[in-house]
Amino acid sequence: MQPRDLSAHAPYVPGRGTEEVARELGMDPEDLTKLSSNENPHGASPKAVAAIEAAAPTVSVYPKTAHTDLTEKLAAKWDLEAEQVWVSPGADGSIDYLTRAMLEPGDDVLEPSPGFSYYSMSARYHHGDAVQYDVSKADDFEQTADAVLDAYDGERMVYLTTPHNPSGSVLPRAELVGLAEAVEDHTLLVVDEAYGEFSDEPSAIDLLSEYDNVAVLRTFSKAYGLAGLRIGYACVPEEWADAYARVNTPFAASEVACRAALAALDDEDHVQKTVESARWSRDYFRDELDVPTWESDGNFVLAEVGDATAVSEAAQREGVIVRDCGSFGLPECIRVSCGTEEQTKRAVDVLNRIVSEVPTA
Repeated sequence: MQPRDLSAHAPYVPGRGTEEVARELGMDPEDLTKLSSNENPHGASPKAVAAIEAAAPTVSVYPKTAHTDLTEKLAAKWDLEAEQVWVSPGADGSIDYLTRAMLEPGDDVLEPSPGFSYYSMSARYHHGDAVQYDVSKADDFEQTADAVLDAYDGERMVYLTTPHNPSGSVLPRAELVGLAEAVEDHTLLVVDEAYGEFSDEPSAIDLLSEYDNVAVLRTFSKAYGLAGLRIGYACVPEEWADAYARVNTPFAASEVACRAALAALDDEDHVQKTVESARWSRDYFRDELDVPTWESDGNFVLAEVGDATAVSEAAQREGVIVRDCGSFGLPECIRVSCGTEEQTKRAVDVLNRIVSEVPTA
């Protein structure tokens, strides 16, 4: 007995965790600064933590009411009908739901390179495939409609990541509108706004009333600090919103996650603190790191260090965990997540010392 041929499926490579690195290096986890996974350095909202504690006795019950309440609250937030909000276990879950709704076997998706590997993973899980368009380092990762259309060949889904991971660049509104009007009628544009709270660019959600070929991904993992609970959502046009009932995994978003997300939405002060902290941190990285960096609208900064593996491994030994971007096809770059003021300054001190000592690749 063997599974089907999975040779085309590359495993997802996450940022390294604090416990993992601490065990490997024989260090106390408390001595490590983790800036590798774009998590919220301030944690979850106190209101969300209280909601998690309050929900604990109810985990024996399927999350029907909590799921409905969260859907309705998000719909009100974005001025949508409730059926237009597809709550899911992380934004990854929404990628799967959209893929189930759109792809026939053999259909392709078009995705950015470098980019989030789960776009193509989901397509292949559902017997589709993926082709890429370049978000090029040579062009400072600028995102344009022309760059997408140059690679576009009628794919069923096109992923647009704004802010882009790992560079932090954005796709301007005018470029997105141009794409929505240029692609063929059967093509869905999936706008991934996982880092949207950190950007000044407006959300594409308000375009859903004008375009039936746009869907938007959002998550509670970043600005809301709920990465460990896996809760996100997609917003889709009203014309085909009823597909959710046919493609979603029943009760996939847990009771605890839904309750925490509901409470997090009520704590705008925590989100604002997180956003302001990230903006300070990314400015500090760009001003103080002794290596080239790129302007970012996310809660991270991409830096060119020469030999990313050597630098990231040396930084780990010094107690700072950053993301080696070799898995993104950028072996000369690291991505550094925005931390607290103390974490950010520590990372800059450590990285500047290391890059002055590590030979370039």
